[in-house]
Amino acid sequence: MHPTHPRRRSLLLAAAGTTVAAGVPVSAAAGAGPWPRPLVIGHRGAAGWRPEHTAASYTHAVQTGADWIEPDLVPTKDHVLVVRHENEISQTTDVAAHPEFADRRTTKTVDGRAVTGWFTEDFTLAELRTLRAVERLPLVRNRNTVFDGRERVLTFQEVVDLARRLSKAHGRTIAVFPETKHPTYFRSVGLPLEPELARVIRRNRLGRRECVVQSFEPTSLKRIAAERLGVPLWQALGTTGGPYDLVSAGDPTTYRDMMTPAGLARIAGYAEWIGPDKSSVLGTSLVADAHAAGLRVGPYTFRAENQFLPAELRRGSGANDFGDAFAEYALYYETGVDAVVTDFPDLAVMARRG
Repeated sequence: MHPTHPRRRSLLLAAAGTTVAAGVPVSAAAGAGPWPRPLVIGHRGAAGWRPEHTAASYTHAVQTGADWIEPDLVPTKDHVLVVRHENEISQTTDVAAHPEFADRRTTKTVDGRAVTGWFTEDFTLAELRTLRAVERLPLVRNRNTVFDGRERVLTFQEVVDLARRLSKAHGRTIAVFPETKHPTYFRSVGLPLEPELARVIRRNRLGRRECVVQSFEPTSLKRIAAERLGVPLWQALGTTGGPYDLVSAGDPTTYRDMMTPAGLARIAGYAEWIGPDKSSVLGTSLVADAHAAGLRVGPYTFRAENQFLPAELRRGSGANDFGDAFAEYALYYETGVDAVVTDFPDLAVMARRG
């Protein structure tokens, strides 16, 4: 039996404790929207195939069918929003190979955790332009290291411009899906993310078809909501603990609390989407509960390597061998999710076709 055969999918769903109503189209409970369902969101572009947050990664994602592309936002010293996985850039750039920046290496406390390295907020944009991107996970994605050193760090504005060029080239709207990274921390050092993000959205007249803003921190989303930009907001949800903005304020609310019906109702007061870790979906009522609250659901992060797949879908003996990613997508599509956030948008698109 083919691993994505409907009978096998039903058996896997049953084993996970997930029930899907027969004949109900995917994401029907979430209502119609401007994009196909379920949406395919290129996680930092096509991070499985190209170094993340590069023009090549975003372009590959769109060329292979992604509906949205996701830039993580951090600021420079001169308060320009650039796209990096974290503000610490030793794993995503060649900064360590630049002797002129050796004295910038330091240790900082970010979201309550000590981090050592080089940080975007200690560099001007002009200085960051002298660096080149590298693969963040070379032991997992050795294939991507061939692209090391070929691309520079992008600004958020450049990602917006790229999305518009790609939209025109492919004849469909490609949305940008920016995430505010560590917003409480950046506010504490005088580099708040939200005002500059709002300025870029206004300057480019980005509407709800072109931009969706996400954050793990509710107060960051509420600050964006107060800007009255008219773009949808997406509350990302972790698996342990709670959002750092709440933790730092002494609020005991956890991500688990936020995923209860009462918590989802509160999220619906300021956001249109939730983005849970994919482990929070199978075997739970989260999708149904979110839809009942009027929220759409986009779990993260889907990958193809065995180490990121359920045991029954792994193939071969290596942790980084590719397993049966198609079967995993099929499982989640049947639960009624409205989007998937993936390092391999091409595989998600193929799975969506059935």
